[in-house]
Parts: sequence; C-alpha cells; structure tokens
Amino acid sequence: MFVNTRSSGVLMHISSLPGPFGVGVLGKEALDFVDFISQLGFSAWQILPINPVDEYYSPYKSSSAFAGNYMFIDPRSLKAIGLVSQEEIDTCICTQNDTTTNYNFAAEKRLSLLRVAFSHISNTILSSLDEFSSKHKWVEPYALYMAVKESQGGTPWWQWTLGYDDYEYCKLEHEKFTQQINFWKFTQYIFYSQWSVIKNYANSKGIKIIGDMPFYISMDSADVWSNSYYFQLELNTLKPLSVSGAPPDYFSSDGQIWGNPLYNWDNLEEEGYSWWISRLDFLNNNFDIIRITHFRAYASYWSVPADAKTAKGGKWFQGPGQNFFKAVKNSLPDIILIADDLGRIEDDVIELLNSNDISGICVMQLGFEDTSESKHLPHNYNNNTVAYIGTHDNNTFLGFLYELSPEKRKFALDYCGFHGSDWSKSGCDNIACRCAFEALWRSPANLTIITIQDICGMGNSTRMNIPSTQEDNWLFRVASDYLNSIDRDYFTRINNLFKR
Repeated sequence: MFVNTRSSGVLMHISSLPGPFGVGVLGKEALDFVDFISQLGFSAWQILPINPVDEYYSPYKSSSAFAGNYMFIDPRSLKAIGLVSQEEIDTCICTQNDTTTNYNFAAEKRLSLLRVAFSHISNTILSSLDEFSSKHKWVEPYALYMAVKESQGGTPWWQWTLGYDDYEYCKLEHEKFTQQINFWKFTQYIFYSQWSVIKNYANSKGIKIIGDMPFYISMDSADVWSNSYYFQLELNTLKPLSVSGAPPDYFSSDGQIWGNPLYNWDNLEEEGYSWWISRLDFLNNNFDIIRITHFRAYASYWSVPADAKTAKGGKWFQGPGQNFFKAVKNSLPDIILIADDLGRIEDDVIELLNSNDISGICVMQLGFEDTSESKHLPHNYNNNTVAYIGTHDNNTFLGFLYELSPEKRKFALDYCGFHGSDWSKSGCDNIACRCAFEALWRSPANLTIITIQDICGMGNSTRMNIPSTQEDNWLFRVASDYLNSIDRDYFTRINNLFKR
C-alpha cells in the first residue's frame, strides 16, 4: 500500500475548477484549491485524465495516451512570459454561468490564443521545444499526427489521403508540416510546464496528486496511428479485428461495445512492453499515484468482433497477467498504482492485486444498493483499500439517496448514523452527507476519497458522468462561492478525529 498512515482526499477534475475561461485551467485557481484542501486536512487530490477529450468531452477516449489537454492551459501565464497581451487574454474570458463548462468556447479561444503566442516565440523557446520532444519520445509522433490531421480537415487518420494514413510515409513528408509540428510541440511544452508548477506546489503542501489512466485509447489517436503493431488491426487495411467491450450482465442484456482497439499483447511482450512502460513512466513523473481504469483487463478482457451489433458474441481472452507487472516493477520499482477493480472480479484479478501490492477500490454507494452483506460497506474494508462514497461515475450522495427505495434509503441513513428527517436538504451543512463522511472515515481503509460535489452537499444535477451515455456529461464546475461556503473547521476536525 502506498501509505502507511490513514489519509483522505478530494476528487475533482481540472475542468471543474472555478475561473473565467469557460473551463478550469492550470493557474491561480488550481493553486488556491491545493491551499484549500490542505487547510482542511486532506492529503490527496484525485483528478480525471488530463488528456485531450473526445467529441462528447470524455477524457477516457482520447486522441493521445500522453498529450495534455490544451484547453487547460492558463492564458495568464502566456502573458507572464511575454507571448500575449492582456487584450488577447480578454478574448478568452467566458461570460457564461461558471457552474457549467463551455468546452466549445474554451477550445476555440484557447487554440486561437496559443497560435498568437506561438507566433511570438523566441529562438530560446524553440530550442526548448526540441529538448522537450527529445526527452519525451511521444511528442514528435503526436505533433506530426495533429499537424497532418489539421491538413486533412480533422478527419480520422484512416480516412487521410495521399498515403498519410501510413505513419512511416508521413515521417518522410515531415518537412511539409514543420511549422504546425512545432506549434503542437509548443502546446505540450506549455501544458506540461504549467502542470509541473501545480504538481510541485501540491507536493510542497503535503498533497499527493492521484492521476487517472484510461486502460484503452481511441482508435483515432496518435498512438494507434504511429504504433499499429501494438494493436489488433488487420495487416493491410489497419482496421480493427476486434474491439473492447463488456459481456452481458445484470445492467445490460446485450453487454456493452466500447469500440476501442484491443492491444496485441504478444507483440507488446516481444518488445518488453516498452510502449506501456514508457506510458507508465511518463505518468509516474507527472503524478504521485496512478489509478488504472478497467484493471481486470490485465488478467482477461472481453473481445467483441469489430462488425458485431452487440457484445453478446464476444469472448474472454487472457491478458498479459503477471509477466506485464514483472516488467513494470523491474523498470519502475517505485511506481504506486490503484486499481479500478469494480465489475466482474475473479481469482485471476485478485491474484494480480495481491501479488503486486496494488490497492483496489470500494464504493460505499454500491454497498447500499443491496441491503445484504457487501464488500462495499465500510466495515468490510481492509487497510489496502481506497474507499469512496461515490466516484465520478456515480451520482452525488444526495442524488443517490433520492433514487433509492424507501427501504434502502432507511438502511443507508441508519448505517451512516443519521436519524433525523431532513436528509434531503442541500448545502455544505447537510447532516446526512456528514454522517456518510464519518462512516467512511471510520473504516479501516487507509485512503478515503470524497467528491467536491458531496463536500458541497449538491444534488444529482451536478453529477459528472452517467456511464453508457454520451450527452450532458463532464460539464460540472464548482463556483468560488460554493468553495468559500464550506465549513473548513468541520473537515479539519474529522480529519484529525479519525487520524486522517
């Protein structure tokens, strides 16, 4: 386990930070949030993936396993290094309600501002871009991918003309895209320069950053385009043979088709899992702890034929298993991992967790959905557990209570020690939420994490994501007024009381 003492953390994505730019950025508000949770006695900040988002704003189906989301770049820092004016920053200020993200506005304005900034860069910065891309081998293919994608009107790489769907051919045509390649290197150089400030500041305040790593990546990504050998693709057409998904279960009689390309684990193993190790090494340098989604796929994964209409016709295939983790530990002996081990978990997954001392997660809400005994009820946790009331994929605690049957709601409230009648009152002083916090804090789990929405006592309208849906997700932002209204003394007291 990565901590020997009890601790607690807050889950909130960068996009949800307050601020004037339509989406949270890596600037003053992020530093203020570090100060804020540190003052409350928390010692961890969990964020969602910081990679580029898809057309539905999801960071879990990204165009790069490495690149940062340029929308999170703070315009003010570009002025501080002399690349833009205040008037140009003002064009990035969004007047929309600051409790909802405006990704379209942020994407358009930030990209325009970055192009202005790039037009003013010095030879010194250009030299820094070369150093940055030499140090991080993913930068060059990512920048080439983005440059060619622009020239092709933003279409997926397998629709590119002139042979540009072939990465090796594009490398030979490199000089045609020099200016745009340097621009996309610039965006990543600026992003990770800003991120390092936030991460180092958090560490200086005793806050560990927990970063999220999606297991799969998008078919339309720089990684698949430039490393097709590592994926299950047809040799000539480079179309996926099979795609990711989940088998039929209680929640879906047809199962789920996620559509990501599957890894060719045999080819990855031949090269010592070098691509995966470079990915984990990069994340390890940017986060203190890495949470891996869909962890069970390392043991076995559900493979769905690419042309299937449902996931029913899929099959289980063996994942890389212990050989993979031996290679990771040999290269990255100090890496700290958390496994999202929700869902169908069998002995092969449990063995991987135990043999590699990887913490699994428990979600208290799941324990209240069934009034029988559940591993997700706090009294059943062990020390090597990361425990949540709910994750970004769950409802807020208040929203969850509203949706429960009266019988299950009574069980949940009784379990948490709430015996009043006004459980539904929203706001930072909601007693039902506080009872839930304390039930979680009392558990044996070494690390407990709560969402900022639950800290603020918010309802289901602030939910971050509803799995298997695409519309109206990833939009939540917290206004400064909400943060300022939080009872700091209460959280300081319970973190001290329960030795977190």
